[in-house]
Amino acid sequence: MPTSDGSPTDPKTPPGAVDARFTLAAERTVLSWFRTALGLVAAGLAVMHVLPDYSSQTSRDVLGIGLVAFGTFAAIAGGVRWRQTTAALRDGGEMPGPLPVWLLITALTVFSVFAVALGLQSR
Repeated sequence: MPTSDGSPTDPKTPPGAVDARFTLAAERTVLSWFRTALGLVAAGLAVMHVLPDYSSQTSRDVLGIGLVAFGTFAAIAGGVRWRQTTAALRDGGEMPGPLPVWLLITALTVFSVFAVALGLQSR
């Protein structure tokens, strides 16, 4: 823990050292981004290949490819945020902003509405 003037309390702590708890928390966060991405990719493939009675093949392909692309974006965004976070922890500076999270929320909302519309269409 640093003192009031910002110097480390332990003289053996190297400059730029980060508490392991923060780096491990950042690692758990990126793994959750990847877990979400994997789920989205699996859902996209399932829509394309497992749901034969769900709307038309073209609709299933559009939704499935969109979900796979969404999952790919989630994996890339998670990796970029992880790099930004570890750099901010190591070097100081601002933590990454919420833009990628809001983009994922927006995309998930759009895909959910699209999936419901396609499901109602197939009735």
